[in-house]
Amino acid sequence: MNLNTLKYCLRQGVVSLRRNFWLALITSGMIAVSLAILGGFLLVALNVGQMLHSIAGNVEISVFLRDDADPEQIRSRLTGLNGVREYTFVTKEQGLADFGRALGDSALFVDLAGETNPLPDMFRVRAGDSALVETLAGEIRAFPGVEFVDYGKELVARLLSITRWLNALFLSVSSLLAASAVFLIVTIIRLSVMARQEEIGVMKYLGASNFFIRAPFFLEGMVMGWAGALTAAVALGAAYQRLAFSLQREALIFFLQPVTDPEKLWPVFAGLLILGTVMGGLGSLVSVRRFLRA
Repeated sequence: MNLNTLKYCLRQGVVSLRRNFWLALITSGMIAVSLAILGGFLLVALNVGQMLHSIAGNVEISVFLRDDADPEQIRSRLTGLNGVREYTFVTKEQGLADFGRALGDSALFVDLAGETNPLPDMFRVRAGDSALVETLAGEIRAFPGVEFVDYGKELVARLLSITRWLNALFLSVSSLLAASAVFLIVTIIRLSVMARQEEIGVMKYLGASNFFIRAPFFLEGMVMGWAGALTAAVALGAAYQRLAFSLQREALIFFLQPVTDPEKLWPVFAGLLILGTVMGGLGSLVSVRRFLRA
């Protein structure tokens, strides 16, 4: 395809869009709605994933030591243990004070300080991955000087089960919505082309080649798909930004904080733009091809 042919196709595409402005506008609007639904669900899935990751990342392994244990030896072992993200040593005095603060009075157990303190020294360990918690707990339990290890086994198992279930659910629903959006875009473009069936017939009658007929429609489809996707992305982005700001200001619990990292958000919006543009162009090609065979 030479430059003159490309210029002609572009010019015809622009002329056709102007001539069928309202039809193109309605088509782009319907594409925007379908992609906004898909994008909204993807944003929900992204935020739920972050929430679960935050909860999983804050699961602690409580390692209680015997009275004759050497904390430095255990600290050295924890440092060299694969999968440990961080750990904190808590003396029995700190543990007693923390227990009192949790009950609303840090001086509540002041009489138990010193020799009468019933609490042991302990380490609070966090794993880099919640799936490693049980394995790490088993390895730490075998350390010399460790009396007891607790990590909320049932909670971790349930959390992992919920995570797997939600991942499967989001993947299935996202795939279904994406397929529905693709089908809807192609159908909308096809209806748009059908409304101009007479125009295609006239072009064929005048001897226009299939390429000269397809190219302007292909460009129109891409423009309508891109316009619809851009509208969906802008509207969805504005609504999400407002909602995220509101949640950041009002939500007090750490795992309710929304995703605001641009590196995590841009693939969603870029994906909508690519999907809308590509499906708009392909939808036009498929639709026009049917009439060219007639």
